Amino acid sequence: MAALPVAFGQPRLQRIGFLGGTSPEAGTRRVAIDPFLQGLREHGHVEGENVEIRYAWAEGKPDRLPALAAQLLALDLDVLVASGPGPALVARKATTTVPVVALAVDNPVEMGLVADFARPGGNVTGISSYGGELVAKRLQLLKDLVPSVQRVAVLANPHTVVPAQLEAALQRFGRSLGLSLQLVEAPGPERFEAAFDEMKRERADGVLVLGDATFWTHRARLHELVERHRLPSVWGHRDYLEGGGLASYQSDFPALFRRGGALVARILKGARPADTPFEQATKLDLAINLKAAQAMGITVPPALLIAADHVIR
Repeated sequence: MAALPVAFGQPRLQRIGFLGGTSPEAGTRRVAIDPFLQGLREHGHVEGENVEIRYAWAEGKPDRLPALAAQLLALDLDVLVASGPGPALVARKATTTVPVVALAVDNPVEMGLVADFARPGGNVTGISSYGGELVAKRLQLLKDLVPSVQRVAVLANPHTVVPAQLEAALQRFGRSLGLSLQLVEAPGPERFEAAFDEMKRERADGVLVLGDATFWTHRARLHELVERHRLPSVWGHRDYLEGGGLASYQSDFPALFRRGGALVARILKGARPADTPFEQATKLDLAINLKAAQAMGITVPPALLIAADHVIR
């Protein structure tokens, strides 16, 4: 996906670096890359014509991100795009001069990416895909789907979230929803089996899987475990629901990345991240996996089926 070389004597193409935590598989292209390129084109920036894009992928291994960010920044970038919370935090630490556009992150102020939504004040701006409030909505969704649920495990990657902050939020959500919530950490696939054993010991009767590049990369393995343990599960995006996942509720990522392309185009035309408000995704996407529900003997309330943006049958 590298751009065409620039012929001698031609003006230098503006250069975008794209730092991703996953891999450039078909799902990533459909959800993120293609919409991002579309957003760029709609604002006059075409890959290979007046911009070149260099991609770097951590392939679900967050420890690779600092070196990948350094490699991109060595290319004299005009903008560095960071896709997801992990890449955004790494990009923020890697440069204070190159404009950074962080896409699909949580609350950027709480993450320490910017000082303020309206006036970021540094070299970072971007688009938030919500944060803690979506966790509460997903928990309510799980409760709506399985009214008998009482103990819910929340599977998170400690490389992506701040466990202490998440624990505090889960205590609040648990009290308000009448649920017993258990935070289970899994930094990588080597920890998945133990994480589900921990859920079993704690008698979890449902699981919330937080969106994460590592979990996305190894989602098939997570689905095997969800199905083996027969745990009703709610996920971070509909593209996770390729196996036994019951439902997902998240920002419309294609719409977010398309808007991200427009935001990058604005930066390339001279806008300063410090003065460019950090945006928040405006459209949420509800998906219900009716096939998984039927396999688990779960009757999906008709109101949820009507409200769903996508129903997998």
